[in-house]
Amino acid sequence: MNDATNRPEENDSLIFKVKRLLKNEPDSRDDLISSLEHRWSSVLEKQELRMLRGVLQVSQMQVREVMIPRSQMVVLERDASSDDLLRTIVECGHSRFPVIGEDRDEVVGILLAKDVLKFFVDSPGEKLDLSGFLRPTTFIPESKRLDTLLQEFRSSRNHMAIVVDEYGGISGLLTIEDVLEEIVGEIDDEHDPQEAEQIQEQGNHWNVMALARIDEFNEYFSSSLDDEDYETVGGLVMRGFGRLPRRGESISLGGFCFKVVQADRRRIHRLEVTREIIAEPAG
Repeated sequence: MNDATNRPEENDSLIFKVKRLLKNEPDSRDDLISSLEHRWSSVLEKQELRMLRGVLQVSQMQVREVMIPRSQMVVLERDASSDDLLRTIVECGHSRFPVIGEDRDEVVGILLAKDVLKFFVDSPGEKLDLSGFLRPTTFIPESKRLDTLLQEFRSSRNHMAIVVDEYGGISGLLTIEDVLEEIVGEIDDEHDPQEAEQIQEQGNHWNVMALARIDEFNEYFSSSLDDEDYETVGGLVMRGFGRLPRRGESISLGGFCFKVVQADRRRIHRLEVTREIIAEPAG
């Protein structure tokens, strides 16, 4: 009987399980993932399986697949008042914010919330000069691979990057937390909203989260909303209005009525959706 058999705690370790897994070497990455999911699901713990699968998949994923889309970015305006800046920082609870100039295509720097909060504590009543607190912005293409970006995040100690499209326009942002969540799963903190179903049926209407993906909406309702320019339902509704709508406003799109039931001054959070009744022509 070998030593490994005599040490049950080693047999239960992730390293031992991986060694056992790789006795029959797979021919490709897809074969390895398939083997993890089917042949070895009884050997690996669920979280171990998810992390191994996440590591393998991240190396093949691009930034565009997981970035926060432009329409859902929480930003600070360079010329905003101190009260507005503080309100946004406190309400959102993020640690870093892109700071924009004239519009969202002009990101002038990254602001760390702790720097501003320390200023207001140490210098009450003094006027805030935001330019003195801005950190350099890291711009990355949509096509950048996540494993490469993660290495750059670690080496530069920078935790946020702004994503640009092929024409140099801002298409979204990505943080180190977003990348790590692809490996270990969702990382919740005290500022994250309570988990909710993206689409919930409520009698004769549905509650739909603004971050629900359009392709998932289409699959749920067997509909064909356009997802060419926007990935989320909230982004599509904002495009329909041509601006950020206020709570209570409604718009008709693709055979549905979308009513904004929860929103703030920066983004839509939740929508009430009803199917529009199309009257049949008189015979």
